[in-house]
Amino acid sequence: MELAHYSDYAVRLVNTEEPARSKDSLTSVDAVRELFGASAQMARRATDADVTRFRSVRARLRAVFTAADAGEETRAVDLLNSLLLEFPVSPQISGHDQRDDDGRPLWHMHLADHSSNATTGYAAIAAMGLAFHLTEHGVDRLGLCQAAPCRNAYLDTSTNRSRRYCSDRCATRANVAAYRARKRLESERSGSTGLSADTSQDATAATDR
Repeated sequence: MELAHYSDYAVRLVNTEEPARSKDSLTSVDAVRELFGASAQMARRATDADVTRFRSVRARLRAVFTAADAGEETRAVDLLNSLLLEFPVSPQISGHDQRDDDGRPLWHMHLADHSSNATTGYAAIAAMGLAFHLTEHGVDRLGLCQAAPCRNAYLDTSTNRSRRYCSDRCATRANVAAYRARKRLESERSGSTGLSADTSQDATAATDR
């Protein structure tokens, strides 16, 4: 669905913070404006007050991902519904002056921005985009990266619902860590087995004597 791509707004905002690493990049108006991407008109309305407001919305969006990742489907939906009620949107049909090969307008659904401030506009778009993604693909398509300590949010668009990491980098790091853990376990088991064999041989020799 055309509106589902707005869910990226939610992911971008949630991932400005890495709680486990005590990192937060949402510390200035410029950081807020960067979240809007190509929506320069919306970004220009951002003020210092939006930094705090954006952090509040970020916490609520992360709660949606956290509930979804934990399999708490109803809670995830309830949390998202509360955002939708607080930050309503105004959908409109738009063509953006684009035409197909026959000269006809390329009509599609667009979320118009009539908000009073930058936070309200961004939150409305993020929540609605996430809602479309959730209803189109399922709650289990919202996840948090399993490569500790990273807990970045991601949207699973894989064909077999197999995504577990926010990026290829985290997937590689997790695979390397798992490989090393297996090797350590094998080494420990091998050492333990060798020690038991030696002990058994010593006991047998003592009995023979």
